[in-house]
Amino acid sequence: MESLPDQVALRQCVLAVSVLNNLDLEPADDGVRIASGRVLPWSALRAGLRGTDPVSPVARVRLATWLRAVTALAWRSPQDLASRARPVGLPVGHVHHPGPAWVREPVLGGALDLGVGLVGVGSDPDAVIVAPAGVLAACGHDDAGWWPDCRDYLDRMGELAAVRYRRDPRQPLRPMGDCDVATLLGSARLRQELVGTDGMRAAAVPTRSRGWLDLSRIDPAFALAAASLAGDDERGFERPLLLTIDEVVLARPGGDPALEALRDAAAPDPVLPAVRYR
Repeated sequence: MESLPDQVALRQCVLAVSVLNNLDLEPADDGVRIASGRVLPWSALRAGLRGTDPVSPVARVRLATWLRAVTALAWRSPQDLASRARPVGLPVGHVHHPGPAWVREPVLGGALDLGVGLVGVGSDPDAVIVAPAGVLAACGHDDAGWWPDCRDYLDRMGELAAVRYRRDPRQPLRPMGDCDVATLLGSARLRQELVGTDGMRAAAVPTRSRGWLDLSRIDPAFALAAASLAGDDERGFERPLLLTIDEVVLARPGGDPALEALRDAAAPDPVLPAVRYR
């Protein structure tokens, strides 16, 4: 049971979110009534804060995001959402990773988790988004039954990505269908094509929209710099990956790739002759 001060703080957070974000919310004893008429219990809102102190500014931002997601999904039927369900792969610890309850299939190696996302429910009709933790449950939906079709879709997109790679192995990995690169790495069929007979392959996937496989032609600091510059939505893996048919493993931290790059000697000029002074 929550203490009275905690209940008051959560109620104040809801009222602040309603005023500052122009959301139609009606607090009551048993929960909060949203525009669709659904009543969200206080326990669901507490779960949406994910342990954040209700009086903090971060809590107001997090709760507003959570409530917007609930509002966007509450009026949709289970059949509509099932037709929009898509597989999503997120790096473990990614800012948009909803937590362990979202994971439907962890990929061996501890670097990549697979779960359910939804296409066409946000402002971008082509974007696949992952609902924040507890949103689908608050709307009365369970995505467990959607996963088999999502898994089948990922297998088909992985097969198409493998065919594209086979045609031109020099090209970087790119999204296929509604699956970004991080999601495609969850396909064992694609990983089998990438590793070939060697059984292992290094890859750099600093963003979710591109992945590079020929690391001998890439500056060692590239993956770190690209990941740090990418926005929260686009950020992929901050370090290179080791791929096998069964695993996606993040390279161990250590060393200083930027310093190693600076230590490399300058490449010879292909035009000017080698002279002592210039």
